[in-house]
Amino acid sequence: MSDRRSRAAWRRQPEPARAPVAPESSAEEPSVIQASLYREGRKVSSPATLAETYRQLREHPDGMAWIGLHRPTEEELHSLAAEFDLHELAVEDALEAHQRPKLERYGDTLFVVLRAARYLDAQEEVDFGELHVFVGPDFLISVRHGAAPDLSAVRRRMEENPDLLALGPEAVLYAILDAVVDGYAPVVAGVQNDVDEIETEVFGGDPAVSRRIYELSREMVEFQRATRPLVGMLHGLMAGFAKYGTDEELQRYLRDVADHVTHTSERVDGFRQALTEILTVNATLVTQQQNAEMRALAEAGFEQNEEIKKISSWAAILFAPTLVGTIYGMNFDNMPELHWAGGYPFAVLLMAAVCTSLYFIFKRKDWL
Repeated sequence: MSDRRSRAAWRRQPEPARAPVAPESSAEEPSVIQASLYREGRKVSSPATLAETYRQLREHPDGMAWIGLHRPTEEELHSLAAEFDLHELAVEDALEAHQRPKLERYGDTLFVVLRAARYLDAQEEVDFGELHVFVGPDFLISVRHGAAPDLSAVRRRMEENPDLLALGPEAVLYAILDAVVDGYAPVVAGVQNDVDEIETEVFGGDPAVSRRIYELSREMVEFQRATRPLVGMLHGLMAGFAKYGTDEELQRYLRDVADHVTHTSERVDGFRQALTEILTVNATLVTQQQNAEMRALAEAGFEQNEEIKKISSWAAILFAPTLVGTIYGMNFDNMPELHWAGGYPFAVLLMAAVCTSLYFIFKRKDWL
């Protein structure tokens, strides 16, 4: 980063009056969360407006401004860009959001995009937020899109440690990186619990588990997009330690953050692989269950066919004597053999012969 004195000299040049901060879109959720001025690691003021922050920082060129915003307006970001000489491409990214994690250097200003995450217990899902950070020689601007991360805890932590805060905007950036990476830990724990529950549901035969696996897999894809680029970003910062004269204490902090994010990235990769394998196992179990159901239906159909064969066979056997008896029971005078003395024995023998023949025929065909 460039010399503070050159920055201060630039600030002392006459400048046109700044326009007041644009009206807030919602009184319940102001864009400027907090703006504070620090000198030697201690807060000296908390300006109420951006214009007042600019004025006080110009009056105290040895100070540092820390400005936190949440979904700022275009006018606010353009005001910050004019005051701190922010690159137009970085400002455009901060306005549009939906950026991948990255680190860009524009002159003496760093532009960092981070993807924060938090685990929602009630919905059992992962909520992702986006954070854009501008880091200059005497300022740090955080632009938050989404509920995560909450940087108030980072600000309190830094204010309680003046020696660390006195190291300047880079120290604040590393504290923010540490907070974002630490925020991944509860998410990892929540996802691990979800994976364990899904495994139980898969082997329990829950039909709704496939949808849950798919939704969690999509969240792990987003989680990978948040953590994988961060590993390279942190290694890039570490590669510049010597070039930019990074304080040794900050170097230790950054290495620790890099270790944590590498571990988290590996866990996320493991979750995605596990979910892929679970989905394969679930598909196999569903196929086996369907095959078992089809086999059971086939067996039931076979048994039903066997019963139908038996019923049909006995119906045919009983139909023969019924037919003979029905014909000779019509009592017509001119029927053949009606007055024959051997007619009755013949009819009985005929019925017995037909029934016996049909019985052996069906028996041979295994219908009986």
